[in-house]
Amino acid sequence: MSETGAKSNSLDGRIRSEIEGKILSGEWPPGHRIPFEHELADQYRCSRMTVSKVLSRLAEIGLIERRRRAGSFVSKPRVQSAVLEIPDIRAEIVRRGHVYRYELVSRGRRRATAVDRDALPARKGAQILALKCRHFADTDVFAFEERLLNLSAVPAADSVDFRTIPPGTWLLDHVPWTEAEHCIRAISAGTDYAKLLGLPNEAPCLSVDRRTWRDESSITHVRQIFPGHLYDLTARFAPSLDASRMLRPVPLLERRSSHHASSG
Repeated sequence: MSETGAKSNSLDGRIRSEIEGKILSGEWPPGHRIPFEHELADQYRCSRMTVSKVLSRLAEIGLIERRRRAGSFVSKPRVQSAVLEIPDIRAEIVRRGHVYRYELVSRGRRRATAVDRDALPARKGAQILALKCRHFADTDVFAFEERLLNLSAVPAADSVDFRTIPPGTWLLDHVPWTEAEHCIRAISAGTDYAKLLGLPNEAPCLSVDRRTWRDESSITHVRQIFPGHLYDLTARFAPSLDASRMLRPVPLLERRSSHHASSG
């Protein structure tokens, strides 16, 4: 039996699903205190051991934080251990003093195709939200983004107005994750991306594919295409450094701003 099936057919699975739903829908925001173990045990007419097991699992995957004698609280979404950090493009551009602008190119809800399931991945018949958008730094197109969101894992995304908020920003603010995978390639803009990025067909670009999971549930797949002259990858590491600090994407805008500050 799949984990999803097991969760739905057991009491602890039902408790976990209902708590997860309240967190991911925003009903219980970051910092909200989860009912105490004895309160949940009374509500679900079960033992405190069953409740404790559920809360421990939710803490393991980063949805809640358990504090001795204080109780359990909804966690603030945070980047967890990964070889490559997940950047908030909007925050990075604004932090460096550039004007950020965002444009939603398209949005569509559909049943996952075979191609979608391979990219995400998602179960057959899953509903996904497909988004395409562009990020601007001053007058330059900084990135074009193609994203698939698994609505089974993040149902709240279906009601978000992504015309006003970038999907990556919303996910980082609202959806904890436990595992990420990156694939980084150098590509030419080609006919697919040249027009969207305002580049010649042969212009060099950086393609970053990222998939994230929460526990066993796939959350999102995103492909971000950056003009090569605006983006770079910088690594700084030593044997004693944690893996999460070893490699991070650094916009060339940041390097330019740093240079100007140091020379001015």
